[in-house]
Amino acid sequence: MCGIIGYIGKEKAGDILIEGLRRLEYRGYDSAGIATIDNGQIKIIKSVGKLRQLEKILRNSSLSGNIGIGHTRWATHGKPSDENAHPHSDCHNQIVVVHNGIIENYIELREELIKKGHKIVSETDTEIIAHLIEEYHKNHSFEEAVSLSLKNLKGAYALGILHSQHPDTIIAARLGSPLIIGLGENEHFIASDIPAILSHTRQIIFLDEEEMAIIKADEVKVTDLNGCIKSKTFHQITWDPIMAEKDGYKHFMLKEIHEQPRAIEDTMRGNLKEDDIFLDEVKLSSEDIDKIKKVFIVACGTSYHAALVGKFMLEELSLIPTEVDIGSEFRYRQPLIDDKVLFITISQSGETADSIAALREAKRKGAKVISICNVLGSTITRESDGVIYTHAGPEIGVASTKAFTTQLVALYMFSIYLGRRKRALSPQKAKELILELRKLPQCVINVLKSAEEIKNYTKYYFKCNDFLFLGRGINYPIALEGALKLKEISYIHAEGYPAGEMKHGPIALIDENMPVVTIATESKVYDKILSNIEEVKARDGIVIALANSDNQRIMDIANHVTHISKINELLSPVLNVIPLQMLAYYIAEKRGCDVDQPRNLAKSVTVE
Repeated sequence: MCGIIGYIGKEKAGDILIEGLRRLEYRGYDSAGIATIDNGQIKIIKSVGKLRQLEKILRNSSLSGNIGIGHTRWATHGKPSDENAHPHSDCHNQIVVVHNGIIENYIELREELIKKGHKIVSETDTEIIAHLIEEYHKNHSFEEAVSLSLKNLKGAYALGILHSQHPDTIIAARLGSPLIIGLGENEHFIASDIPAILSHTRQIIFLDEEEMAIIKADEVKVTDLNGCIKSKTFHQITWDPIMAEKDGYKHFMLKEIHEQPRAIEDTMRGNLKEDDIFLDEVKLSSEDIDKIKKVFIVACGTSYHAALVGKFMLEELSLIPTEVDIGSEFRYRQPLIDDKVLFITISQSGETADSIAALREAKRKGAKVISICNVLGSTITRESDGVIYTHAGPEIGVASTKAFTTQLVALYMFSIYLGRRKRALSPQKAKELILELRKLPQCVINVLKSAEEIKNYTKYYFKCNDFLFLGRGINYPIALEGALKLKEISYIHAEGYPAGEMKHGPIALIDENMPVVTIATESKVYDKILSNIEEVKARDGIVIALANSDNQRIMDIANHVTHISKINELLSPVLNVIPLQMLAYYIAEKRGCDVDQPRNLAKSVTVE
């Protein structure tokens, strides 16, 4: 979810690049840089930190030229630093690249290039692309060298590429990461997102998968990777600048809900084998794993709900007893932690104060520490022994959506990883679990198709004062998460409850004015949750149910049913939480609430 901008024309490229990057700041980033070609030489200026730091350096530098590329980086490979900031160049500073996405096979490519004499200076997966193009350019044209390089890349990319020997050309390409071309009069632009270029042009070409564009000031040619010309039509953009930042969605939260298939795909990418999971950053030796007798998971807020789901996953797949604690509570009790404990902390930001304190206490007592985090280089990732990164990209909305579902995916992968290495999981069972995981992004897409249906029935309930969310087993934490989302952004009182506890108190609240949201997808306790629904209906409660599409019984008794694709029960929380996110969103929208920045809340809780 980094930002790309490129320009070729008659204007000073540096000014246009900085302006474009400024319009992409809303996406979040940890470093920025630009490169231009001037008198046949590539000049690169980049810096860790915010764009103002880059602008400060530019005030004291000479950066001319009418062609250039720029980038704001959200770190995925290599910590935030000047060396790891984009753009990246080859050995001779003739080829320069900006890149969004993840190159899965960069380690293998890096080793091959080093053997051929290339000197790699950063920790990123991006730099190897420049070196790969340099290698092919020894025997091929610039355009052919790029095409051949792209055929060697596995993963996802959106690319802007310059060559000092071709100062009249930008080459752009995409696979799995968005990239657009803006059309002007004797000038053209590339960008990762529409807001970057909206002040210059509203005529846009959207590059499709495995397409490459050769862009000059007066010409744009789009080809496939074999050089065959592709016919493209331009689109006229009518959005205002604020709407453009949100890809046409009304709020960032809604945009981020719809980004979940891509975020899940990115979190999985490069880690799945046929019958095993490989997590290179976990860094647990065989001896470390053999020693583990217990797991502690500590987190706060939404991440705590992910931890509760993770307990079910870890205990079922690795057979290791697992405890879950809220960060602020863990700090003030005396848990029995020693070197036989694996301590996992989950944090979207990596800066959550209570989780950091818990992590430090666990390390002090000798535990191995693994973190699940969305921000590379954050305090929690730096202080952990190993990390599983959730490649959700930055979340602008305060209420977490895609960060939560990618945390669940990370926990599922880690549970398979640990289960295989603890010999609790057979290769055949692991293979079945991984096949289910590969289905997940499409299943999420299917669930998102329910948006309009959910929006329609919220008109009956947005004035309600109370909601009850019921779940059992691994979906009880999803009931908690659904209630939290509704509280956070609509300010309606909501409770999440284990459905089996309904008769121990909450049933007294149920009447014809109480919407009860029930998670009733196929599970080990499916018949039990059906009984709970019947109890709600017997007291005239309003039932909003999540169920699999072939469930006629629930359709007969519920007021509203949202259909969920069938999937392994351990992955069902990922699908079940999405309608609850949409329910909260549409109710908050109808109540006129500030969805993206709800009152009294902050994105990252960095103090106790």
